[in-house]
Amino acid sequence: MEPLIVIGIIALVVVIGYFAWQMEKKRREAFRSWAAEHGWSYSHARDRSIYHRFKFLDKLNQGSNRYAKHVVQGDWKGRASIGFSFHWETYSTNSKGNRTTHHHWLGVVASQIDGDHPELKISPESFLHRIGHALGVQDIDFESITFSKSFQVQSTDKKFAYDFCNTGMMEYLLEHPKTALELEGSWLAVFDSRKLEPHEVEPLLEQIIEIRSRMPEYLFRGE
Repeated sequence: MEPLIVIGIIALVVVIGYFAWQMEKKRREAFRSWAAEHGWSYSHARDRSIYHRFKFLDKLNQGSNRYAKHVVQGDWKGRASIGFSFHWETYSTNSKGNRTTHHHWLGVVASQIDGDHPELKISPESFLHRIGHALGVQDIDFESITFSKSFQVQSTDKKFAYDFCNTGMMEYLLEHPKTALELEGSWLAVFDSRKLEPHEVEPLLEQIIEIRSRMPEYLFRGE
């Protein structure tokens, strides 16, 4: 390889690295500012304890080298809440035996709600879900064909899933078709398919409140 080409490649890598560092620095500053404004704590360091604390969330049980970054924690309208970017790795090997590491990120915001609820997972229907259906993976169907075609719903308690996905909840979720959530115990979490950005924390916290408001009150009385 020509020396000038090598120098050009090195220079390009340095430039890309510099801009990535600048973006990460701005992200830290924005998170720190948001946390200070709302009286929350903030840490940008890798935090592996978050996985052990929230490993009941199935979306966090993927790959290896799992950790959280940009963790904000505090009280949101009387509810203990948290937001973070979650990282994991997967690997692939080519025909020559060379292994490639793939990095994945997930934005997570969660709040504690009243009660102790069974596991419930709702996510937008996808091509992979449809393949799963063809292979016999079961989810819960509802009288609303539109809702059943738009979302995959799974729960350890079918009755709870039907109670949760009442008419008002289905209408709300259909109006917000990218919503992915998990509920288990007292924690309700919503997800984004990339790193969490500072400006997304508050809207996702408010979305949790909207979802909670559409849950029938008898679900919190254990009826």
